[in-house]
Amino acid sequence: MMGCEHIRNLAAMDDVDILAVADPNEEPRQWAQKYCADRFTPSVHEDYRDLLDNDDIDALVIASPNFTHIDLMRDVFKTDKHVMLEKPMCTTLADALELDNSAASHKGIVWVGLEYRYMPTTSALLLHLPEVGNVKMCAIQEHRFPFLRKVGDWNRFNRNTGGTLVEKCCHFFDLMNLVVPGNPKRVLASGAQSVNHLDEVYNGEVPDILDNAYVIVEYDTGARAMLDLCMFAEGSKFEQMIAVTGDDGKLETTVPGEEVFISKRERNSGKSVPIEIDIRVKHEGRHHGSSFLEHREFINAIREQKPPAVTTHDGLMSVLVGMAAQESIETGQAVDIQDLLTGNQ
Repeated sequence: MMGCEHIRNLAAMDDVDILAVADPNEEPRQWAQKYCADRFTPSVHEDYRDLLDNDDIDALVIASPNFTHIDLMRDVFKTDKHVMLEKPMCTTLADALELDNSAASHKGIVWVGLEYRYMPTTSALLLHLPEVGNVKMCAIQEHRFPFLRKVGDWNRFNRNTGGTLVEKCCHFFDLMNLVVPGNPKRVLASGAQSVNHLDEVYNGEVPDILDNAYVIVEYDTGARAMLDLCMFAEGSKFEQMIAVTGDDGKLETTVPGEEVFISKRERNSGKSVPIEIDIRVKHEGRHHGSSFLEHREFINAIREQKPPAVTTHDGLMSVLVGMAAQESIETGQAVDIQDLLTGNQ
């Protein structure tokens, strides 16, 4: 599914070519051929290693199930190829730490697919961030539809995804880490599987993925962030709402949305600032043009020999907070980030 989204975005560019696609399942291979048909004529493979052996391929896009990322990346690290790796980077902390360490010595660019940074409203919010002074609080709400079906229903189980707060919410923890000064220090969460997938059974197993949660993230600067997640709220006016508050003002925006609301400490000081249309975007897709911009930045980094804007360290920190939140829900206790890291050394 996400692999096809990448193809659709690349098809809107006139300076790239897709030489090959690989998937062990027949149906996704057919989807890939369908979306390539009007623009590309790639060779089609069952084994991704065929792509690693192709010297004509400069860069790879990995959009495989979460739990496969580490094994694929171990093979990529044997080459010099550039790679865009879909989020979440890994499903376990040990794997994420290994991948981050290996990326440091890899000759190619390793870019993690945290494209929410490039959504129109979130990128505008980041642009106006200095106007609120020192950030003290960040609140993100996502009220949306349940997880979609994936091939083989792999995304119905924590062991495959890393858990909802890793699989889906690494995007929001990445945004928090961008917005809030300092490093995440402690995480407290409460959540459950209350509504979704309870009547589904796969090989005798009922799905175990969370469909709602509250997560509080404390930073070592004293600032805090909060996530409010509900995945049985399809009718919500806005799928996401974001508020960032500093000692001098507040920013508010929504996804989808067309403006950022900026206010100072004084009453009635707020103003709505329209978001300018980014003329670079040739395909909006499922993520409001952010995937297109992500690819443009990735391609530019390769051609200009610049470091990635979204690093494996960013990927590590985004899943680290999610893993701490999952553990907090399981134990009923706040989780210290350093304790989590120490336990995996």
